[in-house]
Parts: sequence; C-alpha cells; structure tokens
Amino acid sequence: MIFKIFWILRGLIYKPFFGKFAFPSYIGKPIFIGNFKRIFIGKRVRIFPGARIEVIDKNSSIVFEDNISIGQNLHIISGGGQELRIGKNTTFSANVFVTNIDHQYDEINKHILEQPLVSSKTHIGENCFIGYGAVIQAGTILGKQCIVGSNSVVRGTFPDYCVIVGVPARIVKRYDEKSGVWRKTDKDGEFIDSSIEREKL
Repeated sequence: MIFKIFWILRGLIYKPFFGKFAFPSYIGKPIFIGNFKRIFIGKRVRIFPGARIEVIDKNSSIVFEDNISIGQNLHIISGGGQELRIGKNTTFSANVFVTNIDHQYDEINKHILEQPLVSSKTHIGENCFIGYGAVIQAGTILGKQCIVGSNSVVRGTFPDYCVIVGVPARIVKRYDEKSGVWRKTDKDGEFIDSSIEREKL
C-alpha cells in the first residue's frame, strides 16, 4: 500500500533520534514519542497511527524486538528505572495500554498525580497476541505465545502458551505439550477437561 511507503520514510527521518530504529520498520501518523533515545525498535516493527510511546525518565527504556505489529492507538509507558521489553513476533490489536508504573494513593486529600510512582518489572514474551482494548498493568510477565483476550485487565505472571481473559484476567486455557493440544484450565491454570480437543486460536 502506497501510504506505508510514507510511513517507512517517516521512520527513516526519525531514525537518528531513537536509541535504535532498524529497517524496514515504519511509523504511522499521528504519533507521540516521549524520550526518543530511550526507545529501541527492532526490524519489521509496524506502528499504526495514534501510538503514544513514552519513557518518563533517563534510566528507563522501552525495547521492541523484531517483527512486531502494533495496532492503532497503542499507549505504552515506562518509568522507574525499568526496561519494558516486548518480545519478537508479538501482535497488538488496537487501543491497548501497557505500563510498568503505578501511581501511589496512600496520602488522602492529595492529588494522585502529585504522589510518587512505583515501578515493577513488566515483560511481554515473544509471539504473544494482545487483544483489542487490553490493559497490561505494571508487574505483568507474559511467557511465550500468551493470548490475551479483548478488554482484559492483566496483572501477574503467566506461563508460556496460555490464554488469558477477563477483569481481572486469569488463565482459561493452556497448551498441553504432552498431548500437543490446547486444553481448558481452572482459575489456577490447572487442566480440568478430560477430553482433549484440538482448537484453533
């Protein structure tokens, strides 16, 4: 598509300002970038319009590994001296929010934005799929090929090859490496179905 040629050219213009920007990644417009030098973009990262990508201090960073597809209106923010890393081959649907910081609210009668931030290690593993409108909160660790359902609110550590849905999100299905199929789980991620059926993601 012709418009993507312009997006590639925009990426090349922005390249000197980033910590890293590998070709042939591209950037749709409009976009908001906060702290270019602390943002690292690998090869074939496709950023659709409306993204807000920001690092709020000089010691934090956001790393996009190779071959990542980012739908429109992604908001991703990193702070507190933490690296927020997105694994290779990951897909974001539209309107996704990802962060590694929380606002403290301990002091009553004081504006939340005037209270300290708390950061937690946050990492999205390779080959994950993040559904439309999902929220990935601070402290979330997603293993390889985790599937996050639309509008889910995710916090916690999740193993490789699981399906996560809900508010708050929980595991509803995991890949059984012994049988080679995806199986339903209980709230703790333990297999519950005795029958094994192949299901498409």
